[in-house]
Amino acid sequence: MAQWFDKHTLQNGMVVLGEPMEGVNSVAFDFMIPAGAAVMPEGTCGAANIIEDWIFRGAGEMNSRQLSDAMDSLGLHRSSSIGSHHFTVGAALESSNVEKALELHADIILRPLLDNDQFNLAKQLAADDLHGLDDDPRQKVMVRLKEEFYPKPLGISTHGHAEDLKSLTTDQCRKLIGNHFNLSDTIFAIAGKYDFDRVVNLVEKLFGGEDAKPKIDTAIQSSGDYYTHLHHEGAQVHIGVMTPTVTAADENYYNIRTAVSVLSGGMSARLFTEVREKRGLCYAVGARYHSMKEAAGISCYAGTTPDKAQQTLDVIMTEFNRLKDGISEEEMQRAKTGLKSALILQSESSSSRAAGIGSDYYMFGRIRSLDEIKEKIEQTTAESVVNYLRQNSFKDFWVVTIGPKQITIG
Repeated sequence: MAQWFDKHTLQNGMVVLGEPMEGVNSVAFDFMIPAGAAVMPEGTCGAANIIEDWIFRGAGEMNSRQLSDAMDSLGLHRSSSIGSHHFTVGAALESSNVEKALELHADIILRPLLDNDQFNLAKQLAADDLHGLDDDPRQKVMVRLKEEFYPKPLGISTHGHAEDLKSLTTDQCRKLIGNHFNLSDTIFAIAGKYDFDRVVNLVEKLFGGEDAKPKIDTAIQSSGDYYTHLHHEGAQVHIGVMTPTVTAADENYYNIRTAVSVLSGGMSARLFTEVREKRGLCYAVGARYHSMKEAAGISCYAGTTPDKAQQTLDVIMTEFNRLKDGISEEEMQRAKTGLKSALILQSESSSSRAAGIGSDYYMFGRIRSLDEIKEKIEQTTAESVVNYLRQNSFKDFWVVTIGPKQITIG
């Protein structure tokens, strides 16, 4: 059966998207608000992290406890996240309660209480989240890697920077909310069981009265250092590696996604086999594709010991470059099966579909059907992947390490 998508643009410019899903009684929605980490002014890194918590600490005529009780009474599973460009807030719930849930979110987004005392609690939680990275060097190395790899400020940490978090005030964050919660540049996506006409009418009533604000452009600068070492006394070295590749909108996107799956699509993939199993160089290794609208990369993490760190990095880079020498049909089938399995899992979740159609519209200006994606995966061949890699070999690598000693970058 053909996939159907709904679309409507409010008078203020806010885009409303929908994907009906047969056989489900749930619904999920997301508001993609242009208030991500990269669009915040210099010196306010971490503000989005504070705001993400602060706006849920009371809204409309409800204090923090009353708002939490109201969400719980609807069986609402709250979700929120901070990306480079967007602050996304949404929920998943039983479909009959969607109208009440949207009314709650109108208060949260448009009429948060923004209490001073609650600000201090939100700020402390943001600081705790940042300090928690010190206890999770695997995550910390990848956060720093994206900061160095992507042109500034695209990769700026969504966790914030300690000095910025410490200096942020209630007045600053209120001003940021006023400037960046721009509904005319917001994408609303809903998936599951819903009546689109009723949803549009309610969203127009709740959010359509906000005047359009000018879009805030992000000035793209240069990337950071090719090698960064963070000294940490311990028995482990954490290695993060990232190399540029095509964005999700490029015609070779599926060639690259398949190549990454050959590298790191499971226990039979090359990185796990060559780095961990055959040589015993590390206890964990894996790669993944990551794309923003403006730039994309393949990142890789490895955890090892100081005496094996240099060889681990060398073998990882060798495996990246060895892809262009050939890919077997068995590897291709495993890679494509893995990609299609992930697609099937996504198709069965209303939350995943709401996130997917919103992201598609932002990245491509349209929504890709699952059949289209599946067909593109099927059309990818070992020859198409290898031909692309031979013409676009991996050359530049950004590396970040955390551990007791540095390694050498060739």
